[in-house]
Amino acid sequence: MLTVYSDDHRLHHGNVELMPTGLVPCYEKPLRADMIRARIDEVGLGDVVAPTSHGLDAVLRVHDEGYVDFLRTAAQRWADAGREGDAIPYTWRYPRAPLSRVPSGIDAQLGYYSIDVGAPITPTTWQAITAGVDVTLTAVDRLVGGEDAVFSLSRPPGHHAGRDYMGGYCFLNNAAVAAEVLSGHGRVAILDIDYHHGNGTQDIFWERGDVLFTSIHGDPDEEYPYFSGYDDEVGGGAGDGTTLNCPLPLGSGIEEFMDALQRCLKAVEGFAATHLVVSLGLDTFVEDPISYFTLATDDYPAVGASIAGLHLPTLYVMEGGYAVDALGVNTVNVLQGHRDARG
Repeated sequence: MLTVYSDDHRLHHGNVELMPTGLVPCYEKPLRADMIRARIDEVGLGDVVAPTSHGLDAVLRVHDEGYVDFLRTAAQRWADAGREGDAIPYTWRYPRAPLSRVPSGIDAQLGYYSIDVGAPITPTTWQAITAGVDVTLTAVDRLVGGEDAVFSLSRPPGHHAGRDYMGGYCFLNNAAVAAEVLSGHGRVAILDIDYHHGNGTQDIFWERGDVLFTSIHGDPDEEYPYFSGYDDEVGGGAGDGTTLNCPLPLGSGIEEFMDALQRCLKAVEGFAATHLVVSLGLDTFVEDPISYFTLATDDYPAVGASIAGLHLPTLYVMEGGYAVDALGVNTVNVLQGHRDARG
């Protein structure tokens, strides 16, 4: 399987995030992608290629222009205000706040464009996240060009980023950008198998009838991001019926996960998709420090094989997974399962 990868992911290395226990060192760190890349080389998964530049046109088709400009300028404005360390918010817009006016100050905009304190902006975050988009869009190019399956080893992840907000380690939604571009080539299905619900991706495509969003995740009544991912969320407007959420109880294992996966795969088949985008999170692993499913390393090849059974051109986009020592093996197990099932 072909992988697209850039060392520029290391340009984003946040210092702290806010968890229920207080400010802690970021779980989302460069070592995650480094471990995956090392495992790809170790097992000879396939060629690894560098991305080409794609600009921001596709990004601006799924993200608000003001939000993108905020991401581009936030680090410098933080420094110009005499601040040190990561740029993080300390206040947020409230539910009945008038949203027609975007505040001008850096502190206010950090709150306006975020949902949590899980996406710290560093001096070189912009370079890292735009490199991640280039990685993903280069993978899209190769998929459209005839590859059966391609892995976008992009970092930081993206599925919690909405049209105009960041959060949960995510700034630009790589999977959504990929699906938007692929929608010009047919009907697109998104399968999100990260432990946490892809609220940003669901939000972006909520009223789209040409993009199916399916997700398996921890029950949002107990798990981040809490405010989306319930099974009665099915889309709106033209997108009514094109969202399928399969929340599972904390502690769920491979049997429950595979049952939910089969529901999602049947929905993809029924949608008559021509391309599949997989938001690939490995925080479903039993040893993940911030997640509560119980999948084992040996379970992951079957996940990839099941996805391969759709016989669709498939783009895997890297999302979460924070048990760093096992992340490379677990990720590549999914990809090998897919590759081996297709022969």
